[in-house]
Amino acid sequence: MASTRTPRRSAGRRSLAGLVLVVSLTAAACADDNDDAAVNNDPAAANATTTIAPSTTAAPVVIETADIVGTALKAGVFSQLAGMVLDAGLVDTLRSAGPFTVFAPTDDAFAKVPLATLHGVQDDPDTLKTVLTYHVVAGKLKAADLKDGELKTVAGPPLTISHQGSDVLINGNKIAAADIEASNGIVHVMGDVLLPPG
Repeated sequence: MASTRTPRRSAGRRSLAGLVLVVSLTAAACADDNDDAAVNNDPAAANATTTIAPSTTAAPVVIETADIVGTALKAGVFSQLAGMVLDAGLVDTLRSAGPFTVFAPTDDAFAKVPLATLHGVQDDPDTLKTVLTYHVVAGKLKAADLKDGELKTVAGPPLTISHQGSDVLINGNKIAAADIEASNGIVHVMGDVLLPPG
């Protein structure tokens, strides 16, 4: 009898799910007690929508640009990358002052990588860290700042920048969306994973 084998779930996805759960639980635990007291506990009103007026003594809410990791998580298309960053222990680095420029592959970009290659990278901590930091350069570089030539990565080996019309290419791969601002740098969306030489 033939058996079907479910594809293994990557450690990155498990870690990302854990991170999202922790963030969700922390947000729920930090909810204002005054808001809890204002909720109507009448069973008849259980299905009614409750609107709570903002406290006049509360400080105004300031919405700030997220750091590179927060920006990636909010975008919703970088779950594979975020999980790998967590597995590689690079979250604190990418949340630091920077600034950094990140050429961030989407989940669809990771789906193009052969599964055996992807698992090989994920299963080797040194290789994983090298591949991820190969997507990062020091400084805040908008697409207009990227000139033809080489650009040294945090991993060491350089990326090759070229242009085709108005498109900016990284190692021959087009930047899909450019100049996404983060509080500690900038993110360029890549439709392909960039693999270091060797």
